[in-house]
Amino acid sequence: MAKKVFFLKRLNEHVQYLKKMDSCLKGNEDFEGTSHTDCQLGQWLYGEAKDEIEELGNSKAKELFNSLFEPHERFHILGKQALEKKKSGDEAGAQELLTELHQLSTTLINKLLELDRVT
Repeated sequence: MAKKVFFLKRLNEHVQYLKKMDSCLKGNEDFEGTSHTDCQLGQWLYGEAKDEIEELGNSKAKELFNSLFEPHERFHILGKQALEKKKSGDEAGAQELLTELHQLSTTLINKLLELDRVT
């Protein structure tokens, strides 16, 4: 695993998803979103990631990896709620959730960067 490129790719996938969500909630793009297991980061988390992290033999990396699941799932739940609020005309509610999405995104990005540093 070319780790620098590898973890940065995961981070980029997440950022691109957030950009699509932002654009949709601002009315600039039609985006349905995905579940936490179907996005690119989720496919990695629930797919080959466990084995890849185990191969590192690094307890801090394993701890950080495990800490990604809850905020990642919550990010997708809030994203779906924000999209539903947007569709129903609740712009203020959608924007409030978008703020929470950005906070969760920062958490996920920081965890991925830390995972990159400890590997």
